[in-house]
Amino acid sequence: MIAKLSGLLDSVADAACILDVGGVGYQVFCSARTLRSLPRPGEAVKLYIETHVREDHIHLYGFATEAERGWFNLLQTVQGVGAKVALGILSTLSPDELVRAIASADKTMLNRCDGVGPKLAARLVTELKDKVGGIDLGPGLQAPPGGADAENANGAVADALSALVNLGYKRAEAFGAVTAAARSLGDKANVQDLIRAGLKELAR
Repeated sequence: MIAKLSGLLDSVADAACILDVGGVGYQVFCSARTLRSLPRPGEAVKLYIETHVREDHIHLYGFATEAERGWFNLLQTVQGVGAKVALGILSTLSPDELVRAIASADKTMLNRCDGVGPKLAARLVTELKDKVGGIDLGPGLQAPPGGADAENANGAVADALSALVNLGYKRAEAFGAVTAAARSLGDKANVQDLIRAGLKELAR
């Protein structure tokens, strides 16, 4: 199974590129984001690869980062998301933006992606909200595993987020404010500190 390819970029098409590896040209399907990150033809490039083997074809999907490949696989665990839709989502949202969209239940953000309607956006949020921490919730939302500090940090963030939403702020805005507050204050911040700092962030 091919997991990584390193070679020279031969050409780029709408949804794929040709990677020359030792004289062999591999067609690799990529998100628009990865295609935009590629160098000029003839220059060296490395792509992380996910290989799909079917009865009638073998497709290679390429990613600029391990995080993007991880999301490609995670997205496809949701009913209604195949390789094409997963690439469409990754073409619109970066891995970090996907973390924020899922964690903050921002279905509007997901609706911006090709192939994602309201029902699928809701399904993505519902089915991935408990899995998103396995990739990266970023500073302030994912404390080091184990110990009371880790549990307290995540609980305080969740409570502060809920409090700001109850005050009338949009969930996505509140999420961003609490994340920034948690990053600034550290793992030992309590709910009240996070709420106050979050309100200051929202007032900027």
